[in-house]
Amino acid sequence: MVKEIQLRVSPKIAGESLLLKKEVSIKENISENSISGIKIIKKSIDARQRQVMINTKVRVWIDEPMSDELKGVYIPIDYKKLPDIAPSAVVVGAGPAGLFAALRLIELGVRPILVERGKNVRDRRIDIAKISREGIVNPESNYCFGEGGAGAYSDGKLYTRSKKRGSVGKILSIFYQHGASESILVEAHPHIGTDKLPIVIENMRNTILRCGGEVHFETRVDKLIVKDNTVKGVITNSGASFTGPVILATGHSARDVYRFLENQNIELEEKGIAIGVRLEHPQHLIDCLQYHSKNGRGKYLPAAEYSFVTQIKGRGVYSFCMCPGGFIVPAASAPGQLVVNGMSPSNRGTKWANSGMVVEVRPEDILDKYNAGVLKLMMFQEELEHECFKQANSSQKAGAQRMIDFVTGKESKTLPNTSYAPGVIPSRLDKWLPEFISNRLKEGFKVFDKLCKGFLNNDAIVIGVETRTSSPVRIPRDPKLLSHVKIKGLYPCGEGAGYAGGIVSAAIDGENCAKALVDTLFEC
Repeated sequence: MVKEIQLRVSPKIAGESLLLKKEVSIKENISENSISGIKIIKKSIDARQRQVMINTKVRVWIDEPMSDELKGVYIPIDYKKLPDIAPSAVVVGAGPAGLFAALRLIELGVRPILVERGKNVRDRRIDIAKISREGIVNPESNYCFGEGGAGAYSDGKLYTRSKKRGSVGKILSIFYQHGASESILVEAHPHIGTDKLPIVIENMRNTILRCGGEVHFETRVDKLIVKDNTVKGVITNSGASFTGPVILATGHSARDVYRFLENQNIELEEKGIAIGVRLEHPQHLIDCLQYHSKNGRGKYLPAAEYSFVTQIKGRGVYSFCMCPGGFIVPAASAPGQLVVNGMSPSNRGTKWANSGMVVEVRPEDILDKYNAGVLKLMMFQEELEHECFKQANSSQKAGAQRMIDFVTGKESKTLPNTSYAPGVIPSRLDKWLPEFISNRLKEGFKVFDKLCKGFLNNDAIVIGVETRTSSPVRIPRDPKLLSHVKIKGLYPCGEGAGYAGGIVSAAIDGENCAKALVDTLFEC
């Protein structure tokens, strides 16, 4: 007999197989000897009360051997070799939206031609290292551009609230099928880790190639081929062209793409963004606060996370992309910029915790002094990144301020140790950030300290600037057909098109766009 039961247990019981077995025997009123195996298939932490508890769903084998341990949790996909006569489609961008679009096209019998401006995921490492060590930013290969997209080297968090858009379970299964840890199928907040994600991405690429797809690295798309109001393909920086309907999945930092779309009279829309700082605490402090213990997390709990949101003067102020046991990294995508982001290795084992702390910015908040029209928020982002670079003496050393000093408007004469590898220098972020952002952050920090006493702490450091939370532009599409509202054959996709906000939601959108493209292709 196989049975699934819900348990609410202490972290120690959840972490010790013999104790968990005893708990199951008591709850089910059966002998421990009759239990041949237990598999945790869902797990979440409840730290709302003083006593931290673990909510689990376990599968129990009673009086029979364990088998099909992941049945119903993991469903593998049989990716088949495409026939030579298979039609083709162009996928621009090899981030999560592009990779999952390509895999879905293969499932549906269409050959993906995947075109990526950056390098493969392994070769990106050299260019990423140069940003920290030498302050050199390669505009085609960095934390934002290259195989795997912005998520490849910035954490691999797989938690999403976008459950109505598609199957989150399928996305997690595909990651697991390509080498991710089984834990992503179980944890409420799944996470691959930036040290593990590259091999998973490589395996996805190998699936695409094995099945007959194409992958072209260091190939930047500079123009769409448009005839009779229909996109027929793309032209690249080398002058080469690829033909077919186009899934445009270029990510939220490909500003040149928005510019060439506007130059080609492809309709774009303004879209709100969020801008702020990276906030870093000692991880032990966050563990103590979140787990209500002066001793921190102990043996059985992971590095603690947090999530805060409030409204200050009509705009949202919230934590974003929280990275327990992580690092802050330099995420500029062009010389003369300074942008920070966060990531965590798979073990979340560093002594720091960081997150974006950002303020909602709407189009009406920004005067169009750039005469940029729908691109004005993008120009605002760029202006802040250049100012941040200037404040850091034209280097990748980031301006920083102790948290309480930021709130009270004081210069930080000394700074705590930080995970940010290029280094930090004292800077009055509270002065040079736009006032409508810095003032809301100050008030937000005070609110968050009331929710979690001790969060506002001078051992914490704010580092600027965090601007790449989402796309500053939306490429409008038909809500049912998922193609551009005015141009046929173009499928705006993922974060860069304004329709996703993380790895899983981008992957789901990639799958949806691939399905919409194939439905239209075979109708024709």
